[in-house]
Amino acid sequence: MSQNSNNLDNQEIDLSMLSNKIKGFFDGIAASIFNSILFFKRNILWIGILVGFGVGIGVYLDTTNKSYDSEIIVKPNFGSTDYLYSKIELLESKIKENDTLFLKSIGIDKPKSLSLIEIEPIIDIYSFVNNGYDKNSSQNSQNFELVKLLAEDSDINKTIKDKVTSKNYSSHKIHIRTKGFISDNKMIVPILNYLNQNEYFETLRKIQIQNITIKMVKNEEIINQINGLLNEFSSSTKTNQKSEKLVYYNENTQLNEIIKTKENLLFELGNQRMELTSLDKFIKKISSVINIKNENATNGKLKFVLPIFFIFGFIFINLFSKFYKKQSLKALQKN
Repeated sequence: MSQNSNNLDNQEIDLSMLSNKIKGFFDGIAASIFNSILFFKRNILWIGILVGFGVGIGVYLDTTNKSYDSEIIVKPNFGSTDYLYSKIELLESKIKENDTLFLKSIGIDKPKSLSLIEIEPIIDIYSFVNNGYDKNSSQNSQNFELVKLLAEDSDINKTIKDKVTSKNYSSHKIHIRTKGFISDNKMIVPILNYLNQNEYFETLRKIQIQNITIKMVKNEEIINQINGLLNEFSSSTKTNQKSEKLVYYNENTQLNEIIKTKENLLFELGNQRMELTSLDKFIKKISSVINIKNENATNGKLKFVLPIFFIFGFIFINLFSKFYKKQSLKALQKN
């Protein structure tokens, strides 16, 4: 019996201690809240001044230091992707070095406004597999086999975004950040002109245009010849019908081959016309969007961020001051 009564007493003591600890915890929170209210009440004037000061500076900085993003989508031709990336990296290094003379020399009107330039691929695995518009290209099957090989790896998403793999995509996005508005003629055009200054790729471009033009002329000649043959065939068919002779062309292999050849030539001719539209430059601009207001991080939000920062700074200084005084008194008492 005495053992049971001792256990009950111990349990009551434990519950009482737990209850006191919980009560003490909530009392501590209540005391902290009350002390915080007293702190803000005592320092309401300073806090008001800091809030007003922070809002004023924030509004000024938000107005004067507006940041804008612009994007250019480009298509590098003739295997010029590595060249394109190296040129962008050079521009990026010149911006970091604040080399305004170099930036001015390539035609950028306000080089100090340019704060960032970078490039990334537009990941389009489907176009990569289909190899653009050429449905008969042998490269299609090679690209498809490559994707299958990559798919065997468990981390295919990482692989298709890898720097080496991503350079094989047809389109790439150049990201530009500027302080203030820019115009297409004074920022985008000079950058594109700079990217297209390479004698080797320019020579390749001209040769390719000549080759395509010659091939188009030949394809049109062959199509005209096929049209002539088909017209002759049509005329002979009508003559046979008039002479009331039944002629069957059930499985005319030669005729089917001629029609298929014409179809392929027309498809190729269409692709060649489309290809010519993208060969006026070896780094071809597809589209661009300029002056998108950048609202990431604290851009445009300093009017809210600075007052909070100043208040927390004021609180930290006060807490540090109290801590320093308390430790100073302890040191004096020991001495």
